[in-house]
Amino acid sequence: MSMLSRRTAVVVFLTFAFAYFFSALIRAITATLSPTLTQEFALSARDLGLLAGGYFLGFSAMQLPLGNWLDRHGPKKVILSFLAMAVAGCLAFSWATSFGGLLLARILCGAGLGACLMAPLTGYRRWFSATTQLRANSWMLMTGSMGMVAATLPVQWLMPLLGWRPLFWGLAGLTVLAMVVIAWQVPAWQAQSPAVGQAPAKRSYAEVWRHPYFRKMTPIGFFNYGGMVAIQTLWAVPWMIRVAGYTPVQAATGLFWINVAMLVAFWAWGLINPRLARRGLHVDRLITWGAPFSLLLLAVICLAGDALSSSTGLVLALFCVSSTFISLAQPAVGMAFPPELAGRALSAYNLVIFAGIFMMQWGIGLLVDGLQALGWSPARAFQGALAVFLTLCMASYMYFLVAKSHNGASTVS
Repeated sequence: MSMLSRRTAVVVFLTFAFAYFFSALIRAITATLSPTLTQEFALSARDLGLLAGGYFLGFSAMQLPLGNWLDRHGPKKVILSFLAMAVAGCLAFSWATSFGGLLLARILCGAGLGACLMAPLTGYRRWFSATTQLRANSWMLMTGSMGMVAATLPVQWLMPLLGWRPLFWGLAGLTVLAMVVIAWQVPAWQAQSPAVGQAPAKRSYAEVWRHPYFRKMTPIGFFNYGGMVAIQTLWAVPWMIRVAGYTPVQAATGLFWINVAMLVAFWAWGLINPRLARRGLHVDRLITWGAPFSLLLLAVICLAGDALSSSTGLVLALFCVSSTFISLAQPAVGMAFPPELAGRALSAYNLVIFAGIFMMQWGIGLLVDGLQALGWSPARAFQGALAVFLTLCMASYMYFLVAKSHNGASTVS
């Protein structure tokens, strides 16, 4: 394993973070554009959920081949190939004239941006120490939160000036710029050779799926963390408008502060993770302590409904921040496997998370439409859908508590 010098490591991190910023912006922009797209294309809640989830459908479809390619070819070649698809997806979205066109473009965007986090994390597994990996993971997620912040009020301000279609032309151009910087700054990948006299190990996803720690972390990644991202990137805005009575501008402002809160949370995790490592605190223990706060806040949101009124944005922000404890599972899963299997392990767990995002985004929309068809008011339908989500999160957390990990890498060390 070849560790990078401090200066090179900082440059590589910033290069990948630049690309991930735009990846998160493109992922989250649907929430801010949801009122405009709903009006222009006459979208139902089910359509809106499927449109937002289309990104994660394309993203998820690429994760398993992505892991193989990362382990074989390295982060640089893979992310450049993928980002070319993302550029095509942004342009296709800007030219779409129907819901079907929007959906196909979002799927292409998701597929193309699927390597923007996994590629750097695979590189960090070989290039950075264990504690630096935890810090880098948190600060990559912080960069993603910055992208989500940029997808709220800044997009809302630019909409009257440019319109939503030119915004995607600009995003395509900035993605091309990110490709140029990656090609310039990221080091080439050197395949690791087996020791003298040792046959090359045959690695496969079967090793990942069978691993008890991977299985332990799967339900909370799918339901708890995936569901939180589904709310952050889509359903927070419709909830604030249709349940709490916000205007679209007020909802965009609320989403802005939700994403700012997430940014600060991930920045703080990056600062304190090395200290936690020195104290020998386990990732499992941190999740055990922190996840109940998110469940409690989700229950408050669900039960209070419009009674929260102007406090809805604050409580949603607290729910999202308290859910970041579960983000620690991702680097811990990566460190549970040897470096030559890291791409597969990280991509497989990312597939779990993003499949959860897709299912929660679409599932909540289906439940909202279904409950309204039964005669429920829009606000009560949203509350009913969130109650189902809360039940699934509670069951996943209970499984996490009782499952055995048999894994020494569950410590933050």
